[in-house]
Amino acid sequence: MGEFKVHRVRFFNYVPSGIRCVAYNNQSNRLAVSRTDGTVEIYNLSANYFQEKFFPGHESRATEALCWAEGQRLFSAGLNGEIMEYDLQALNIKYAMDAFGGPIWSMAASPSGSQLLVGCEDGSVKLFQITPDKIQFERNFDRQKSRILSLSWHPSGTHIAAGSIDYISVFDVKSGSAVHKMIVDRQYMGVSKRKCIVWGVAFLSDGTIISVDSAGKVQFWDSATGTLVKSHLIANADVQSIAVADQEDSFVVGTAEGTVFHFQLVPVTSNSSEKQWVRTKPFQHHTHDVRTVAHSPTALISGGTDTHLVFRPLMEKVEVKNYDAALRKITFPHRCLISCSKKRQLLLFQFAHHLELWRLGSTVATGKNGDTLPLSKNADHLLHLKTKGPENIICSCISPCGSWIAYSTVSRFFLYRLNYEHDNISLKRVSKMPAFLRSALQILFSEDSTKLFVASNQGALHIVQLSGGSFKHLHAFQPQSGTVEAMCLLAVSPDGNWLAASGTSAGVHVYNVKQLKLHCTVPAYNFPVTAMAIAPNTNNLVIAHSDQQVREIPVLSIPFLLDSNLEAGILGSCGELFFEGVGGYKVFEYSIPDKQYTDWSRTVQKQGFHHLWLQRDTPITHISFHPKRPMHILLHDAYMFCIIDKSLPLPNDKTLLYNPFPPTNESDVIRRRTAHAFKISKIYKPLLFMDLLDERTLVAVERPLDDIIAQLPPPIKKKKFGT
Repeated sequence: MGEFKVHRVRFFNYVPSGIRCVAYNNQSNRLAVSRTDGTVEIYNLSANYFQEKFFPGHESRATEALCWAEGQRLFSAGLNGEIMEYDLQALNIKYAMDAFGGPIWSMAASPSGSQLLVGCEDGSVKLFQITPDKIQFERNFDRQKSRILSLSWHPSGTHIAAGSIDYISVFDVKSGSAVHKMIVDRQYMGVSKRKCIVWGVAFLSDGTIISVDSAGKVQFWDSATGTLVKSHLIANADVQSIAVADQEDSFVVGTAEGTVFHFQLVPVTSNSSEKQWVRTKPFQHHTHDVRTVAHSPTALISGGTDTHLVFRPLMEKVEVKNYDAALRKITFPHRCLISCSKKRQLLLFQFAHHLELWRLGSTVATGKNGDTLPLSKNADHLLHLKTKGPENIICSCISPCGSWIAYSTVSRFFLYRLNYEHDNISLKRVSKMPAFLRSALQILFSEDSTKLFVASNQGALHIVQLSGGSFKHLHAFQPQSGTVEAMCLLAVSPDGNWLAASGTSAGVHVYNVKQLKLHCTVPAYNFPVTAMAIAPNTNNLVIAHSDQQVREIPVLSIPFLLDSNLEAGILGSCGELFFEGVGGYKVFEYSIPDKQYTDWSRTVQKQGFHHLWLQRDTPITHISFHPKRPMHILLHDAYMFCIIDKSLPLPNDKTLLYNPFPPTNESDVIRRRTAHAFKISKIYKPLLFMDLLDERTLVAVERPLDDIIAQLPPPIKKKKFGT
């Protein structure tokens, strides 16, 4: 596969925000996740747990509650006292409404999905009616003495349970009055605590209310009589969250110690019809507080301060041993946070409220394969560009020539011109940006840095001409059929003639940049696009999907490739890059003019996937090509870097999955006999970005998990036996 000098970068000091709450939608099999910086992410569990959408955070919008209502409508509420609804097509906030109760701590949708409850700081519980376009205030329930920290509807929709400080209230929905108030025991290990916070409640069909509190207890209450039925002391710290399965035969709770407990309803004896709740399984997949949990039909879902989103499969519920049977942790976003200027060997790192520009280091040392070389010149931190205002950065990009930087927030688009004089750098902002460039979801420069492509949240694609320190708007491709579909990924051909855009509906549109018109729409596929790019010379479009399939589509002379999610780094390491072979990788090559697959694509379809390749649970986030080897496709996810050589035979299920590079004393005949198209390196991980700087140089950006954990607040110290 050749020799590469590798810049191994570990100075991207990125720390994901902690997870505050999750909400599972059983109808669409999607999970909404909110983080402490206000970011909201949507994961498609049917598409290999891919993060298909996200809404950027805001400093004043600390989300405390998420819920789905009316099927596919998503709402959030937080400490700013506002209720917000999200537009899942345009990927923006539809509206924000003040509940006039102070900070909002909890929210729950009615079983029918037509009503919304919020619990406020002033002790009020407010009921809203969900209308087709908005929500409308209906009435207040009886005000309580302290803040409402948790809410749950009875499945019939007639009563609700509200957790507060030291007590649980039961309300009649029709009258809005409290019918019961249950005082929570403050006793913990024989000592009376000052306050007992009811962090979560769950109202079951039989009238049982399950509560979790700051005394480390899980308690069962009879809502008809307002009495305590049973209590479980499960932790030496707060039990902070609870979620119940739809069948009400199991529930999951999360603690401040990082432990997740699973409770199940089991028969008292083997032949008995009487059942009781039993704690069956504890799981320790977190290092810090588990702030939120969810219960899907096949998995327990948890998230918290340590930033990990964990899916723990329920093996008794999984019928087929596929994606759903694997434990997975999602830590990093499935989108680009790094861009690269190959000409100047610069890396642009995106954080929530600032950008960092670095110049890669260099070395004059030489060595044999696998050696780590000392840097003769260290990496330079050239620029720290801080945003103004409370909004998070949505996307950013540096031009290939290194002379332009563009980034966008929800309400403003910024473009800067960079000038280099020896070791000094100056920055000049391009003022008076047009109103239609107010916000962008994706930004991409052409290969020659003369054009800027901007995907707005209104579905339009704008082409901007760059010259000197000025710009000129050339054209806007409007969304088809009057629909507003946000474009999440862009790819431009190296010659600048073709632009590919992928939207939220997993469709890909190809535009002719010279003629300024839509050229074609790639045949639809059931799974969302995770990355795409257009190859040089051949102009083939290569598209990666969340189910690990890749399609290569020639359009006239256009190659399409996985989207360039550039992430750069600089620790000098030189030598031959060793790869491990992997099994069949299904790639579709489809000729749009001929309306048929190519011979190579037919070979791929006939042979099929290697089963171990299909078991990968992280999406491909970047694709690129070797400038001197047109048969090579380079791609990576968070845990592997792969080169596909289309000139070699495809592996099958009988092929050795990990095929180390053959020893040098083997004959060329044996080397050719053991070679196949897929070569994988798992040296670099977690791998946020890898790409070619030139034909002999790679850059790899890693973010070790230990470095992230080291920057988090210390976890609760637990007593261990023998210490």
